[in-house]
Formats: sequence, structure tokens, C-alpha cells
Amino acid sequence: MLAQAPWRRANLTAKPAMCPDSPSSSLSPIAPRSTASEASTLVSPHERALPLVTVAGLRELERNAAAALPPNTLMSRAGHAAAQFLLDESAHDGSIDARHPVWLAAGPGNNGGDALVVATVLRRAGVPVEVCMPVEVKPDDARWALAEARAAGVPIQTEAPATFDGYGWLVDGLFGIGLARPLEGVFATLAGRLSEHARKHGRVLALDVPSGLDSDTGNVVDGGAAVRATHTVTFIAAKPGLFTAMGRDLAGDVRVAPLGIDSSAHDRVQLNAPALFAPHLPPRDFSTHKGTFGSLAVIGGDTGMCGAPILAARAALFIGAGKVHVAFIGAGAPPYDAPHPELMLHAADEFALDTMDALAIGCGMGHRDTAKAVLRTALALDVPKLVDADALNLIANDPALAALVTARGQQGDPCVLTPHPLEAARLAGSDAKTVQRDRLEAARALADKFASVVVLKGTGTVIASPDGRFAINPTGNAGLATGGTGDVLGGLIGALLAQRLPRYEAALAGVYLHGLAADTLSAQGDGPAGLTAGELAPMVRTLLNRSFYKARA
Repeated sequence: MLAQAPWRRANLTAKPAMCPDSPSSSLSPIAPRSTASEASTLVSPHERALPLVTVAGLRELERNAAAALPPNTLMSRAGHAAAQFLLDESAHDGSIDARHPVWLAAGPGNNGGDALVVATVLRRAGVPVEVCMPVEVKPDDARWALAEARAAGVPIQTEAPATFDGYGWLVDGLFGIGLARPLEGVFATLAGRLSEHARKHGRVLALDVPSGLDSDTGNVVDGGAAVRATHTVTFIAAKPGLFTAMGRDLAGDVRVAPLGIDSSAHDRVQLNAPALFAPHLPPRDFSTHKGTFGSLAVIGGDTGMCGAPILAARAALFIGAGKVHVAFIGAGAPPYDAPHPELMLHAADEFALDTMDALAIGCGMGHRDTAKAVLRTALALDVPKLVDADALNLIANDPALAALVTARGQQGDPCVLTPHPLEAARLAGSDAKTVQRDRLEAARALADKFASVVVLKGTGTVIASPDGRFAINPTGNAGLATGGTGDVLGGLIGALLAQRLPRYEAALAGVYLHGLAADTLSAQGDGPAGLTAGELAPMVRTLLNRSFYKARA
């Protein structure tokens, strides 16, 4: 039997080499009880309401840590954490061996220093490594890492190999959160080659953030090149840009290495997770009845557009509303919904909206004067309201309606607005490109302008409350890029409002479950290609009951 490769047994938390936490290091220990295991801890964002920290917040955390810790500590911890990730992955899939070394790209800054630490730690664990450093690192911490790498005998070249075939992992340590200009020259070339390898072969690890990504916005810095990684180990805290805009595609599977630093005070923006909304879901006691779970009216459906409110209403049934009505604006509506005769269908001008516990307005509503009049009436009612689709466009084009939405919010009755980027641009008086340039800021500005909870849809949907709370949603996939899925989301949130969830929490829950349904359906082979809007609501029901409502004997 062949002897097990040394790195298959390696546990970096027990190795003294290069770790300032260890008493045998050339640096003094941080504290008597501090161990390297703290540095190597990796946290999965799955179902965790993690704080998402901006560059400004990260710089503050770094400054505070630097004042309290010995020199080079954070860089050493970062390198150990990323190295441990690679060892763990290889132990699982055998991706690293003598014929499949780890290749690392080191940039000229501290991200390059992180890569050098990773290389050194792996080298001392017996893992074959190669480093490409086109420009020698400059910061003091990175110079220290370079000296350690050279002392450990890490092979360092200035040029990349002609092909990446044969490497077990490629590591992107070119640039981190400090990048302020687009990648160019050799760094742009390397970014392109790393991305191509990720698409075709997989196993590209980004250190902290994929090089070229703006970690605050999720966009590529100045529209330049960026690395598309399959995995990212991000340091100190998760970043907003890893979960919205292009960040989700570029970062791949994300793990957080806190490096022993508590970032919980920087929780203005959070990753959406069940912990944020589950306590507000209504109990399903034996003594409850349909009135307990509220009545929702879905208002919309101009002539020829009846399908949109029907989709929303069906979704409302599946997430547990007690009674669901549809109020049609136009003519030609069906007398009943054959698949779901539980729905009660009406003409909008013959239905008493003021008897409802919540309203969902806008699905297929059209832009006629009749729609505008119904919207005006609905906005004046003292009930929770979700406003979507055509209703958002009516508000964007009518200052009086916009003022009514804002006034409701200022009086303590905020609407929930659910625009996609183009609708958000109309509401803001800008354009979709501006909205997408900084999705967090765009959502914040709309929440302030309309004193409303804003759900800015898109990859990494942003949920913003006028009281300053923000969340970015981690669920959902390309299966949602099809007609009707927005109507389903509107019905879900509307039904949660009818069940008396607070506005912000209703939005969080609806968005999370909507995306999770798409993820679950895709995992079982029903998406992302060809996933239809109508398939989402039944899966939402399954997930809701499986996760939050356990059967009682």
C-alpha cells in the first residue's frame, strides 16, 4: 500500500510554522490562550445572518486589530485559513498530489502576501506549490511573507506556465478589497486565464475577493477584467459584493475566515437568513382558523393580463394565507380558477378592498385611468400593501401617487415596493445602469424617498427598510429569469403581510423562500433551464412546512 501523502494528514491548527499565535513562532504569541485553530476557522454563509461589511468597515476592523496584535498576525491567519481550506478540499476529493500541485498568483500588495503565506504553509505541510509573482510585493506585511516563502524554499517565478493543465488548484492572490482601478497588463491576462480555467476545469480559489471585483457593490472595478473563481475564502467578514450583482457569479462558493475578529458590530447590512424572519411567522395552533391567517386581495389583471394576478394569488394560497381574493381591473376575467377554486375572483370596482388584511397591487394592472384610480383608492387604505409591476410605473409617472406612498410611510404605514432595476430607475428618476452600479445605495435611496420597504430584485436581491436595516438575499438562481416569477414573489410577500408579519420581515421571508424554491427545484433537476413560475409556490409550501412547521402528534 502506498504511504499517505503528508498533506492528507496535515492539520494546520497544530503546526507552529509561521503562525504568530504559536509560542514557537519568531513572533511573540498574541495571548496565552490564543491558538492557530481560531485563525483557521471557516464559516459557511449557508442559512446564517452574517454581517456584510463594506471596505470602510473592514479598514476600521483591520486598524483596531493591528493595534492589538503582533505584526503580520492577520496575514498569517489569513494564509493558514486558506491553506486549511485547500487541504480539507483535497482530503475530500484527492485534488492535490505530487502530480497535481497548487499554483498561486501573487499580486504586488497584501493580497499577494496572503498568497505567499498560503504557499509557505502548504510547502511546509509537504504540498507541492508554485508561485507566480509578476511584480514583487511592496507592503511590509507582504515583504515579511515573501521572506518566509523564500526561507521555506517556495518556487517563485515571474511568469505563468503555458498551460494550467495538471495543477490541482489555482489560487488568485492578485488583488483584494483595495483595488481602485481596473486590472490591466499581465494582471488582466492572468485574470482571464484563471477565469477560463474555472469555467472549463474548476478549482480556482480567490483569496478574500476575486481580483477585479468591487467588494462593496458586486461590480467589476471600472468595467475591467475580473477573476471568475469557483471558491472564495474571504477574510475577517463577508462582503456585500460577494452576494449581489456580478459577485455571486465571480465568487462561487464562499467561506468566511473571521481571523479571530468580531465583526458583529458592523451589522447594518446582513445576509438574509431564516433567523431574521422565522420568529415572526405565525404559529399554526390547533385552535386557529382561516381568519387567523388573514385575507389578501391581489389587485391587477387588466384585459388580456389576467394570468399575472392569478399566479400571485395561487402563491398566496401556498404560503398560508387564510383567504385570497383577486380583484380584476379589466374585462374577460375567468369566473373562477379551475386548478384552485379556493380563490375568490371579483371585478375590482365591485369589491370592498377595505375589508382585507393586506393588499398586493400591480400584477398585470396596466396603465389605464381605471388602474390609476384603483391604485389611488388602495393606497389610501390603512392596511399593509405590497406594490409591484405596473403599479410601480404608475407611481413613477404620477407625483401625486408617489406623494401618497411617501405619506403613508411617514404616517407609520410603509408600503413594500418590489421593483426590478428598470422599475427602480423609473422610481428614482435615473437609469438601470445607475441602479446596478450600486444596488445597496439605490435601494437605500428609494427606501428613504418613499418611506417604504424596498425589495430591489435581481441577483442578490437587496431588501432595504426606511429605518436603515438592509439585507442581501443569497438564494435564487437563473431559473427565476422567466415570466411570472415576480408575480409569484408579490403573492408570497402579500400573503405574509396578511398573516401580520412586519413589512421588512415579510419581505425577507418572501424573497428567501422564493429563491430557495428555485434552488431546490434546480437541485432536483427541474431547473434552472425551463423552470416555470407556477412550479415555485408548491415548493415554497414544502420548504415552509419542512423548515418552520413541524407536524405535531
